[in-house]
Amino acid sequence: MDQLSRYLETTPPALRSKAAIAMLASFDYLLETHPSIATTIVRELQDQRRFLKMIASENYCSLAVQLAMGNWMTDKYAEGSVHHRFYAGCDQVDAIEEEACHHLKELFHAEHVYVQPHSGADANLIAYWAILTTRIQSRELERLSKKSVDELTTEEFESLRQLLVNQKLMGLAMSSGGHLTHGYRHNISSKLFKAIFYEVDPQTGLLNYDQIWKKAKAEKPLILLAGYSAYPRKINFATMRQIAEDVGATLMVDMAHFAGLVAGGVFTGEFNPIAYADIVTSTTHKTLRGPRGGIILCKQEFSEAVNKGCPLVQGGPLPHVMAAKAIAFEEARQPSFQTYAHRIVENAQALAQELIRLGCTVLTGGTDNHMVLVNVSSLGLTGKQAEHALRQGMITANRNTIPFDPNGPWYTSGLRLGTPALTTLGMGPDEMRVIAGCVVDCLRNTVPVTTVSGTISRSQCLVQSATVSAVQAKVAELLHRHPLYPEIEIKE
Repeated sequence: MDQLSRYLETTPPALRSKAAIAMLASFDYLLETHPSIATTIVRELQDQRRFLKMIASENYCSLAVQLAMGNWMTDKYAEGSVHHRFYAGCDQVDAIEEEACHHLKELFHAEHVYVQPHSGADANLIAYWAILTTRIQSRELERLSKKSVDELTTEEFESLRQLLVNQKLMGLAMSSGGHLTHGYRHNISSKLFKAIFYEVDPQTGLLNYDQIWKKAKAEKPLILLAGYSAYPRKINFATMRQIAEDVGATLMVDMAHFAGLVAGGVFTGEFNPIAYADIVTSTTHKTLRGPRGGIILCKQEFSEAVNKGCPLVQGGPLPHVMAAKAIAFEEARQPSFQTYAHRIVENAQALAQELIRLGCTVLTGGTDNHMVLVNVSSLGLTGKQAEHALRQGMITANRNTIPFDPNGPWYTSGLRLGTPALTTLGMGPDEMRVIAGCVVDCLRNTVPVTTVSGTISRSQCLVQSATVSAVQAKVAELLHRHPLYPEIEIKE
């Protein structure tokens, strides 16, 4: 019997989910026509049901969001912007993009929005160039600003290029929790700009705004960038705005990690970047709980340049993903999303408090957002070993650098633990305390492997078998009580 038939036979009509019927029908069809691909997709669902997802940048989107991505909208090219396309026949793409923009504007109360970026990295690239072409031309090339790029002579274009590629970008160092697109030397952002960094305070692990101000005055960057990939506290955007204005910088915020906390009303006032930043970028799949993709929100000054993301950086938009974004933004406008967003932080704080009680070194002594950073070096482990040990206990987390990390970005000394996905499953503080215990049990009963040459490995480790069994049993019990997509019944 196929999956759909089994579901229809065993589920009373009143309890049948249309989304489940649609998903199971697609699985049945793919299993029949492309069994290897279908089997791998099903295995991924089974894996996600067996492991606690604690990667701070991951979540579970709704079945409606998923279904919106699997249709013929993917077959349409739509370079350009709404009602200004380079291809004919984009009426329905226009309608979808307009709806996505409407929901996004209402969600964040932004002056202008752009929903086409394929990822957060693409969104950052578009934002960088929007700032460059808007600010540089207005400040230093007034004569050339009256011309379009196509009208510039070769010499004029070269002068413009030289100005564009020699500007300063000042953001949080990756070693202090910044993102690789914020000027990391192996990322294209460091090729576009002279990257300058501010760091967290070595003693507290917190941002020191006086030091940021001092450095910004000395460097006078074109862009002052706020945002993070691994920083467990809020940022005061009012202060960052004052710094930017004082040095003549454009304030850009990358809120990829905490967009859902802004949308859900957790980060308000000075901690909401929308009112203070000139341009804001984000992904749509982390705390915002949408499909994989990017967005840009900006002041009207930058709207024209942002809308030229194609042809500037990316090619055609992905209409099927924009449809999924529209659904996710609409979902985030519901009162239930505000409850969800607040629970994310409540869970992260409960997790941090229990880890501290159990003797773990939690950076900054806690968290204001969705992530908890743990220094595992006191346990004699690297982050890579800790990540591997937790995976054996059916917990998926990621190793992460901590400020001034002696182990570097590959082995690391830290773990980053996130609560967005677990909160989506309906778990609360009680479950977080159980999970903290599981994490500590795994790590305390793990030892590095000694290689045949007698050296201690920085990547390999052994977890006590009894600990693995005990933690796996607790994880299985938690996930049994909080199943992922319970309406999707897949035979093991």
